[in-house]
Amino acid sequence: MNTERFNRQLDFLIEIDKVKHILRNTILMDASRKENDAEHSWHLALAALVLQEYLDEQNIDLTKVLQMVLIHDLVEIDAGDAFAYGNIDWEQQSQQEKLAAERIFGLLPLGQKQEFFDLWSEFEAAQTGEARYAKALDSFLPILHNYRTQGLQWQRLGVTREQVLNRNRRIEKASKQLWAYIVDLVDEAVAKGYLHP
Repeated sequence: MNTERFNRQLDFLIEIDKVKHILRNTILMDASRKENDAEHSWHLALAALVLQEYLDEQNIDLTKVLQMVLIHDLVEIDAGDAFAYGNIDWEQQSQQEKLAAERIFGLLPLGQKQEFFDLWSEFEAAQTGEARYAKALDSFLPILHNYRTQGLQWQRLGVTREQVLNRNRRIEKASKQLWAYIVDLVDEAVAKGYLHP
């Protein structure tokens, strides 16, 4: 065993344990508390396995999708969670996340560092079928959460139908079927008073 390599891998695993403490704005579907980043990533990974039949592009590397969804929010250990509908300087947030990716993935041995950084970068760029699917799920599940909690966070934060659809249009880039479902769900949320028109 290469002790230095192993110790670096352990340092990384110890560091990423912090992701369990990062609370998101998303409320659990039973409305009991906020979701943390680790739970979110686990949920996305299972969604990737379950919903892949609805993708427009069928020849994707599912293992790569799973890798992306499991690591995409590790940068929030340093950069924090950015509220999707908040008044955020997205360019500044992007720079903070890049610095975080370099530091956190830099804990790993060189080859793994580059592999993880490349996966994270691919997810952020959303140019490949795998990244588009991962990004779509990253949008899909929070909408489902908001609907299942009768718009608890949407109402608290004054979110509108237009904001939800504009922010999450990336779902359509991966799956027209999932996007059609989301548009219907959002319209139903408006009709039920869960979401501002």
